[in-house]
Amino acid sequence: MGAKAGTATIAAISGVPFIMVLGNSMLIPVLPDIKEALHLSQLKVSMIITAFSVPGLLIPLAGFLSDRIGRKKVIIPGLILYGLGGVIAGLASIFLQERAYNWIVSGRIVQGIGAAGTTPIAMALTGDIFAGKKRSKALGVVEAANGMGKVLSPVLGAAIGLIAWYATFLFFPAVIVPIALGIWFLVNEPEGNRATQSIPRYAQSIKKVFQKKSAMLLASFLGGMTALLILFGILFFLSDYLEKRMAIDGILKGAALAIPVLFMCTTSYITGLLLKNKVKLMKWLAVTGLGLVALALASLNLFQNVYYFFTAISVAGTGTGLLLPCLNTIITSTVDSKERGLVTSLYGSVRFLGVAAGPPLFGYLMDLGNAYMYWGGAGLAGVAALGALFFIRVRDMVRQGEGPEPDRRPPEQAEMAEFVFTPARKPLPDKKQIKGEN
Repeated sequence: MGAKAGTATIAAISGVPFIMVLGNSMLIPVLPDIKEALHLSQLKVSMIITAFSVPGLLIPLAGFLSDRIGRKKVIIPGLILYGLGGVIAGLASIFLQERAYNWIVSGRIVQGIGAAGTTPIAMALTGDIFAGKKRSKALGVVEAANGMGKVLSPVLGAAIGLIAWYATFLFFPAVIVPIALGIWFLVNEPEGNRATQSIPRYAQSIKKVFQKKSAMLLASFLGGMTALLILFGILFFLSDYLEKRMAIDGILKGAALAIPVLFMCTTSYITGLLLKNKVKLMKWLAVTGLGLVALALASLNLFQNVYYFFTAISVAGTGTGLLLPCLNTIITSTVDSKERGLVTSLYGSVRFLGVAAGPPLFGYLMDLGNAYMYWGGAGLAGVAALGALFFIRVRDMVRQGEGPEPDRRPPEQAEMAEFVFTPARKPLPDKKQIKGEN
């Protein structure tokens, strides 16, 4: 794949996580306006966020389908549903006004169903297209795009909300069209990466993956879920702190919320560039990233200065940026392409669980006291760091046999087969053949 084609492909795929992460975050700044316009209770307005999140339970099903019928055939309909949900919510808001609530929730459910078939499948598609050091770089860019969406969403939502609160719903279909076209025309999905075996045999192959590498995969799942749970929990706390303690709201508040996510986004991109085929480095960066998150939260118990608070959460964002590209590469590179969609979707599900659980968990701990929140988050990150240290092992991070020719080298020689694939040499001519030619 040429440099231009590779750049265009990464750009098209990166648009998927970028737009998906806006699904909830961009609405948060306009929720008070929605509540006032529709005369809603706090519970009802929160359902506009929850309605988008519930269909996340369908993520594994989307992964299974992508293994069977192809990644693009799942991603593009998912994008269309995502945009359609925005159209339903936006038009209902314009024409039904105060009676639009049920339609808005319905539109958000449709959006959530569409979102289930996008970002994790985009990660699997990246793993299918790129190999070796190009894979880690591409996954770093994809993770950075996800982070950039988190950076821009509060500011973007506040800015669009100045036009009208329902304009945020109509923003989604407007940007979905170029992203869907980019996936269709710029991304060439590799042939032969689909699971053609029967469903029982497919299930058996998935079972074998978890039997052989269950400890490493579960440690990776825990690390990804923990990092995002803490990140979104801290953002929830910061949002409340900025509004109630510092009287900061609107676009300025969105910019302040973006600070730790910007550190995460920048670090994710740099990490993806540096990883290449260094499998041992991936493990230690994952452990270091979780360790930084734990230390940053623990230190907040010792210092109450607002400047130190922003420094600490920026360090936590940096740690998350070190961790996520490593986990993305590890997970996509340790399973065969025929099972990659389901495994990455399971990983996407636990990441989604972390995002969904972070705000309510940190809200509960905030009621008990900030020390509970800081020590609790630090303890969880510490446990995840120990899990990565002991259970992410180099021998489980590589696979044999991916490539044009099956890898028949001894295991010790094939350790790096996944990350540095060397095309098989031509077999030497048979002695009889040589005699016949002479």
